[in-house]
Amino acid sequence: MLESVPSWWRATSPDDSAVDIRKALETIDSPFFLVDRGNGPEAHTSGEIRLGCDKPGDQWHPALATVRALPISALGSRSFLKRHGLRFPYVMGAMANGITSEAMVEAAGKNGMMGFFGSGGCTLPRIKEAIARLKQAAETKPFPFGFNFLHHHGAPEAEMALCELYLKEGIRCVSAAAFLTMTMALVRYRVTGIHLGEDGRVVTPNKVIAKLSREELAEKFMSPPPAEILNKLHARGLITDTELALAPRIPMADDITAEADSGGHTDNRPALALLPAIQAVRDRMMATHGYPEKIGVGLAGGIAAPVSATAAYAMGADYILTGTINQGCREAGTSDKVKALLAQARQADVTMAPAADMFEMGGKVQVLKRGTMFAMRAAKLLAVYQSARSLDDIADADRAFVETKILGKPVHEVWNDTKTFFDDRDPTQVAKAETDPRHKMALVFRSYLGQASLWAIQGLEKRSGDYQIWCGPAIGAFNAWTHGTPLAGPENRDVTTVAFNLLIGASVEARSRILASQYPSLAGFRFLPKTSAELAACSREID
Repeated sequence: MLESVPSWWRATSPDDSAVDIRKALETIDSPFFLVDRGNGPEAHTSGEIRLGCDKPGDQWHPALATVRALPISALGSRSFLKRHGLRFPYVMGAMANGITSEAMVEAAGKNGMMGFFGSGGCTLPRIKEAIARLKQAAETKPFPFGFNFLHHHGAPEAEMALCELYLKEGIRCVSAAAFLTMTMALVRYRVTGIHLGEDGRVVTPNKVIAKLSREELAEKFMSPPPAEILNKLHARGLITDTELALAPRIPMADDITAEADSGGHTDNRPALALLPAIQAVRDRMMATHGYPEKIGVGLAGGIAAPVSATAAYAMGADYILTGTINQGCREAGTSDKVKALLAQARQADVTMAPAADMFEMGGKVQVLKRGTMFAMRAAKLLAVYQSARSLDDIADADRAFVETKILGKPVHEVWNDTKTFFDDRDPTQVAKAETDPRHKMALVFRSYLGQASLWAIQGLEKRSGDYQIWCGPAIGAFNAWTHGTPLAGPENRDVTTVAFNLLIGASVEARSRILASQYPSLAGFRFLPKTSAELAACSREID
């Protein structure tokens, strides 16, 4: 059995008085000393320590445990912080239709974190409006922010238009999501503007943080842009000779977010298995390509309490990304009705439902099932689609149910509305539907799926039973942790307070485990939700 190393502590000023053990642990910018001065263990946050020696003198007392300071800026990766101009390794992920709103992104950036505006499902004018608002907010005191770059399945023109908007507006960081392979638009965004710096390294002005859950896709994002796509872009005059020559020296993404069991699109991957797998791919790809700057790997999915954040950082996550828990906060671009439903949810109150953007392929999204019938009704539409060849081929009983219980009007009336929508958005869909009855049926059913998320965002009362609320089990864990505290009610939840609770809590949880390993009788400390004023007392890094 290993013997402990003799440790000694002494006060270095009259202020080195004993403090409450919990308070000392929560003062994360200061070291923690557990000392025995003859009256049992007492905690101190300052003093002098000596290890591995006999007692130096009468003023010295046995040190039962020592825990280093752990400021929240020391969590995760410093290179990730430097790369994106951040103070803290915390990202607020993009939730579509502006749920991750301008207000949320601004709050993240002004507090040293990264936020990505949820541009998925938004029109280009709406995205341009968000860009203008965030640029204006950052004029006097700049802060980092980014935008979602969502793959447009089957619509490469729309994806290229999004790329061109981001390039024109100078958006320097995007969250690439839902990609299954590299595309012309994403490669163009990544390589535009790359050049050699004074040190001979390739400078990449446009940063990409890819969100994914599969190792084979991680390999693609950690590889250089595909030569075939680069050559096509160059032939069309969309990238320069210099960009073509330098592109093989950079990876497609600066960072990879390993997305575990999350809200919305998800493969329901377990975080404990996923993160090490993506890290292993990163290490292999770094060795293969010899990139001068290490690709970062963060974790998302299920991070809803300090203990889960602690676990992520302990496993080597360079940063953490949250989503579901932010949707229930004041800054979220959704209705108060949705926030109230989220505040009542438990971990088991989620389920998988057909996805609007990948309906024909059988793609699914994770949604809230408590308080809404959306998941059941969406599943019925998918079953009807799989059994019928066209709108006219739907069985009478199914047609009656779909029209009265789900759509609220005859299917052909819904088609007229859908046609009007796509005439403005994407006329090619209408042209295809006119010659393909099955595609026409899919568009009609997808119109319900697409609108269901908007009804939730708008809080449309007459459609409350159809709310589509993207949500992962993290919300249940968050509600359990905040139960009986000021953060229990949605009216008291703001993204900054939630973020600092997780960050400071992660530090406290880590410190408490170090303490318990040296003095087991003090095991079991748990960080409880705090107000913004209480958080400021824990960390000097909070403005």
